[in-house]
Amino acid sequence: MARALADSSLEVDYLFSGRRRDRFFNMELFGDFRCMRGLTFCWHDGRIDYLGTTLNNSLIRLMRDVRQLDLSAYDLVITDFEPITAWAAKLDKKPSLGIGHQYAFRFDNVPTSGHTVIGELVLKYFAPAQRMLGFHWHHFNSAILPPLIEPSAYPLNCEEDKILVYLPFENSRRVIEFLRVIKDVEFYFYCGVGEPRDERHIHLRPFDREAFQRDLAGCGGVIANAGFGLLSEAIQAGKKLLVKPMQGQMEQLSNAAAIEELEIGEVMHEFNLKQLREWLGEECPGPRPYPDVAKAIVEWIESGFAVDEKQLAKRLWRNCLQFQPPAEDESAPAYQ
Repeated sequence: MARALADSSLEVDYLFSGRRRDRFFNMELFGDFRCMRGLTFCWHDGRIDYLGTTLNNSLIRLMRDVRQLDLSAYDLVITDFEPITAWAAKLDKKPSLGIGHQYAFRFDNVPTSGHTVIGELVLKYFAPAQRMLGFHWHHFNSAILPPLIEPSAYPLNCEEDKILVYLPFENSRRVIEFLRVIKDVEFYFYCGVGEPRDERHIHLRPFDREAFQRDLAGCGGVIANAGFGLLSEAIQAGKKLLVKPMQGQMEQLSNAAAIEELEIGEVMHEFNLKQLREWLGEECPGPRPYPDVAKAIVEWIESGFAVDEKQLAKRLWRNCLQFQPPAEDESAPAYQ
């Protein structure tokens, strides 16, 4: 969305939180951005580490950062489910817009799984906003927008024996051992290595968005956790999906449930070699391009929110060839 904002008449400043400044990469587009500690989750071997999360976060520090954030120069605060800006706007009574996949879960028609009291509280109170735009792979007959992602900058190609792997919440050595058995497939595994290196047919790659996008455009399939952004890019590029949701994380478990309900990928909750072999034999489904959601949102902001969220959603889904727009009747089936 930053590119669409840069092309608009809007003046924008950026604030990021959730990790150290030196852990962000490819940030040139955001200029002289600010960085605060915020909140983040800890994990271990594909599961949420609740004790580590509690010990690693400071609510006192969060409250201090919220109260010290000066919003007097701004007409609107946009939060992508980021808590400092969201709560600063709420306390300052500043107009705010929440954009993000998480905001889609406020609609009852959206598939959900892994409900916990903590998960429900996080979705409701983590980053509140006056207006909210949620994104998903289907509208589920609600005011939900298509995914906010860029089209691929590289030519799309489906190399069946090239598989992209991105499992940042798993133990990397365990992933390698899991993939090592399948010797007739080239796995490109993006993980925390310092330099690219190859272990026979497993190609270890450091985090690099441009290299990742090139491999995504040319691969035959993607093995990943159930994060919304990458899966959306893979669906748009026409890649088959094998998804391992982080256990204990409601959003990822719900994404996995949606993938199964919409029949747009396979889900494995544990490393399953038989399931991997069967999935590798499947064909690429073909590209499913989404409309330019970022540009539409920026124009909507510039118009002073001239239409409501439901009309914005209907217009965008109308430009998405594989789906019908939300029905007028709220009791209509969730999807066709």
